[in-house]
This record gives sequence, structure tokens and C-alpha cells, in this order.
Amino acid sequence: MKHLWGSVSPSAGLALFSLYALGLLAEGSGLPRFLDEVFEVNVVIYGIFVLTYILIASRRLSLFPIGRPAGALLGAVLLVLVGALRPEETYRAIDHDTILLLFATMGITASLERAGFFEWLTQIIMSWCRTPMNLLMATALLSGTLSAIMVNDTVCLFLTPIILSACIKTKLPIGPYLIALATSANIGSAATLVGNPQNMIIGSYSGFPFARFMLYAGPSAGIGLLINMLLLRLYYRRRLPDRMPDMRFEPSRFDARQLITTILVTVGVVIGFFLGAHMGYTALTGLMVLILANRKEPREIFSRIDWSLLLFFSCLFIVVTGLAKTGIIERSWRASVPYLGYAEASGLFLFTALMTVGSNLISNVPMVLMTGPHLGILGSPEQGWVLLAFTTTVAGNLTLLGSVANIIVAESARDHYTLGFFEYLRFGIVSTTLVLAVGVVMIYFIMI
Repeated sequence: MKHLWGSVSPSAGLALFSLYALGLLAEGSGLPRFLDEVFEVNVVIYGIFVLTYILIASRRLSLFPIGRPAGALLGAVLLVLVGALRPEETYRAIDHDTILLLFATMGITASLERAGFFEWLTQIIMSWCRTPMNLLMATALLSGTLSAIMVNDTVCLFLTPIILSACIKTKLPIGPYLIALATSANIGSAATLVGNPQNMIIGSYSGFPFARFMLYAGPSAGIGLLINMLLLRLYYRRRLPDRMPDMRFEPSRFDARQLITTILVTVGVVIGFFLGAHMGYTALTGLMVLILANRKEPREIFSRIDWSLLLFFSCLFIVVTGLAKTGIIERSWRASVPYLGYAEASGLFLFTALMTVGSNLISNVPMVLMTGPHLGILGSPEQGWVLLAFTTTVAGNLTLLGSVANIIVAESARDHYTLGFFEYLRFGIVSTTLVLAVGVVMIYFIMI
């Protein structure tokens, strides 16, 4: 056999290699046996995991410029091909409650945008703001508040063009307003279980009631938003003029009935969250009410849903499940107990630092998936879930690439303004450090 492989061309060798693998499949022993004859399956899983997260973290590689969703999809497919996971295991790996909630809240937010809610609200705020600094504070407050009850990514997607248009019409510097929008959206989303995808996962995994989670995380998010607003005032008070330029905005026409209906349904969904109803189906019910009330085929609403993001998260569940089967995640967390136990001040500091760095290296959702199931060995699971949600969310403010919301803001504005990495970092590193320092301590003492 060795002589045969050495005497054929590379292409012929690849063909024989493939035929050998297919022969094993035909025998019913499958590809796993074939791989076991060549190398350990665990090593292959580690390789797939590393490849997947290189594709995710780098966004685009010159060799494989396929993007984040396709990178995660590649990892999921490879895990099945090498036999690390069976197809039925991949279906079970996906947390369907999270995907359902994310889909439904995206649909509701798209319905609000279609009804003119964001533009209507922005026009009201613009009419109230007498100075550019007031507008900056209002942008931060609006972004943070809306992101607590809607997905922060979609809030940024719909608000960025409106804020951008306002800055262009008033000839105000665009950078400060984009930074205020992105950072405040991340902080505000930390307050609830529906503010961002990682919190939705935490809600599904932990079984935390909506109101109870907000009771613990809400104060830290609120104070964090206030700190962020004070920093925005400190950083940009000299860049903004003293007075708002005299610009007249033509009032947009809204369908008042549609707008009121959409707002009322959204309020009803939030009330359902507080009452403890199943969050995914509560949001889905609200979405269906809006679709029925509109009495039109909902193509426009469905076109605004980020399907690639839903695919991305579904595949991440599969990839992390594959890695977990090797046992390396559990062994790593057990080894870290003496250092990362958040019952002690030193462990709390190290846990926060690890979540912050990890969320920026491999993204916050994978950090939640790999950390959540093992919180019980580090301290109180209930306290751990809230700390995990807050730290991984606020960590997204550290760099421009730290969260999907940041990237959405930067990409949406790029035709008019290039938000630089270091321009963002100068603000993000200070805001993230202070908000985490205050917020984590608050959560610790609230939940003692």
C-alpha cells in the first residue's frame, strides 16, 4: 500500500484516498473509523474549532473570505463529516427557544421600523434638543432604552441611518453620535433577557424569570448608561458647537393607526415578559398580531430579519457542542476554580477580565455557550448568570469589533463617515473599564 501511494500522482492519490473513505462508508463503518485509523478524533475537533473561530474573529481572510455565518456553518458541517457529531445531535445542540425569541423580536422591531416608529421618535427628540450636546445625550439615552426591550443589533440597524441623516442636515460631527449610539445600545441591552442574543441564551439556559433578571441587572445597566453619557459629555464637549444649527426638518407622514397599533402590541409583549410567559412565543404572538393587523403578505418584514445572524448562532451552538464532547471545556473550568471563583474579590476580578478578553477574541456568544453550563462550580449559579450576561455584553464596547452592534453602526455609516478603530478605542476602553468596575460590584452586592 505504501508503494502504491508513492507511485501515483497527487490527484490520483487524492482520488484513491476518497475511494477508500467511500468504501468504509459503504461498509457501514462510516467516516469516523477511517479517521480513527489516521489520527485521534479529538485532535480533529480542536482543529475544526480553531479554524471556525479564526474565520469568525478575523471576519474576512484572504484565503477564505466567506464571512462569519459561513465560517460557523463550515465548522458545523465539518463536525458531522468527521463523525464528531451525528446529525440528530446537531439538531439537539441548537437552542430553539433562543432562535425563536431572536427571530420574533427582530420581526417586531422591523414592524416598528416599517410603521415609522424610530423616525417619529427621533423627530420628537430633535424638536426638544436645543444644543448638539443635548442631542448627543438624547441619542445615548434613546439607544440604551430601546435596546433594553428590543435586540440591540436591530436597534442600531434602524437608528443609524436616522442619526446619520440628522448629523448631515445639521452639519454636526458624525463620530461622537455613532459612538454614543453603539456603546449605549450595548450597555442598555445588558438590562434584560431580550436585549441581545447572549442574554437570550442565558435566559433559556438558566430559566431566569424576566422581571427577576432585570431586578438584578437593570440597576447596573442603568448606572452604566449614566457613566457612558457622562464620558460622552467629557470627551466631546469641545468638538460640538454651543448651538444647534438652524435647520428645518420636513415632518414625515405616518399612518397613525398602524403606528399606535404597533406600539400597543409591543407594550403588550413586554408586559407578557414581566408576567413570566414563555418569551419566545410571547414575542411570536405579538409578531403574528402585527402581521394580521397589517393584512398584507409580510415580505417586507421578513426581508428585514437578519437570517444570516440566525444561521450564525445556530451553527455556533453546534460547534461549541462538538468541542464540549472532547471534555476540554469542563476540564478547563474545573482547573480554574481556585482562580476564578467569583465569591472572592480576586476571583471576581479575574472572571470579569477573562470574560472581557474572551468576548473580544472569540465573540460574546461563544463565551456564554462555553461558560454558562459550568458556572455552578465557580460560585452561586444565579449570581454567575447575571455576571456572565453583564460582563460579556459590556465587553463589546471595548473595541469597534467587539460586538455585532458596533459593526452594524460602522458599516451602515461608511458611505458618509469612516468610524476608525482607534477613534472608537480611545472612548471604548475607558467606558468599558469604568462601567464594568461599577456594574460588577453593584451586581455582587445586590445578589449577596
